[in-house]
Amino acid sequence: MQLPALIDIGVNLSHDSYDQDRADVIARAQHAGVVAMIVTGSTLADSARALELCRQWPALLRATAGVHPHHSAGFQDSDCATLADLYADPMTVAAGECGLDYYRNYSPPAEQRRAFGLQLQLAATHGLPVFLHQREAHADFMAMLREHPQLLTRAVLHCFTGDAKELDDCLVAGLAIGVTGWICDERRGQALREAVGRIPDDRLMLETDGPYLLPRTLQPKPAHRRNEPMYLPAILDAVATCRGQPADQLAALTSANARRFFGLKL
Repeated sequence: MQLPALIDIGVNLSHDSYDQDRADVIARAQHAGVVAMIVTGSTLADSARALELCRQWPALLRATAGVHPHHSAGFQDSDCATLADLYADPMTVAAGECGLDYYRNYSPPAEQRRAFGLQLQLAATHGLPVFLHQREAHADFMAMLREHPQLLTRAVLHCFTGDAKELDDCLVAGLAIGVTGWICDERRGQALREAVGRIPDDRLMLETDGPYLLPRTLQPKPAHRRNEPMYLPAILDAVATCRGQPADQLAALTSANARRFFGLKL
């Protein structure tokens, strides 16, 4: 049986948990039908490393470049020049991962807002789409994003974990939505399972967020807890079931969305 061609729009492939078997991880992903992956940049150094990986696997990988809200406290105005250089690399297809996270507050909220604002302005200036993170900061997040209306239809909220009201706010504003293995979590994913059917066909994309969020629906369950792109079909199946769509149809439309959103030629 031919596997559906899938695109993982968010995997932290530079994470050190992949250091010993990264080539095998990529090979397993291809064997599972994953034809392209977007490597997430979460710090300046990590974004540079993501681009190095893209140059090693240019037929499969592209990258984002940005500073995650957890690392906002270390982001200085002077770092914008470094980020602009990363944006200029042809392998960079989006700005991010950037946004707000008041759940962990590893960086003070004021520092998060400052770094997020700088990155939104820089992305708008450079004409890049944005790969966004938001957790328990919905009101501030949407208010800041609306200050850059040219980005609203060029933004994807990755790893959506909010409720139906938050989802509707995002959809009305024009955002695309990334869905991870959170939907496979019987403890935390019920709200997402109920809401995922509201996402229009042309604004839905799939991602693993590996090595995080290993799908809990995998059978047999792996002995480890590390997620990787080979498990993207499990997320596809869960989303397809919740939306009442054939999995092959959903694979085709989410991959088409990813190609269009990120301008992929892979």
